[in-house]
Amino acid sequence: MLKTQSVLLALALLSSGSIANAQKSISKANTIKASATIQSIDSTQRIVVLRTDKGEEDAFVLGPDVTRFNELKVGDRINFTYVESVVVTVLKPGSATSPSTASAAVTPGTGKLPGATLSQQLTTTVTIKAIDPSVPSVTVTTADGRTVTRKIEDKKNLEGVKVGDRLDITYSQAVMASAERAK
Repeated sequence: MLKTQSVLLALALLSSGSIANAQKSISKANTIKASATIQSIDSTQRIVVLRTDKGEEDAFVLGPDVTRFNELKVGDRINFTYVESVVVTVLKPGSATSPSTASAAVTPGTGKLPGATLSQQLTTTVTIKAIDPSVPSVTVTTADGRTVTRKIEDKKNLEGVKVGDRLDITYSQAVMASAERAK
């Protein structure tokens, strides 16, 4: 799923930013912040039920990598920051393709209350298979052989891009969570 998301985000970048005559990287980032309050905790199954300010509830199983689970209390506020970014580079002809890589990490927080950062990153290369300026749209082939086609909003963004061009895509996601005591 991460590979599919990265290809879709890269194609979205083609639709939102010019890469004409591109030998440069383009990037796009998005940050979302949210908070929820702990409604209940099942310590045996390590399940925490959170409720947003809009009254929406959801249950989460917290694995053994959440080492300070026992410090969480009903009423604690959990603050989340979600960040995603994508960097797309049009590769110069003859340049080597980077191998596809994926990595993930959990980094414990260092505050007085539990917190952590969960992150993952995927790097892959796609090849432009077709460009239809009448739509306008672009079709790419992924490293694993899938074909993806997406509409491009601004035809000018296809200037300087041609069939056979390769795009290096690095897609990153991170969620930072921290707890604060109820007031």
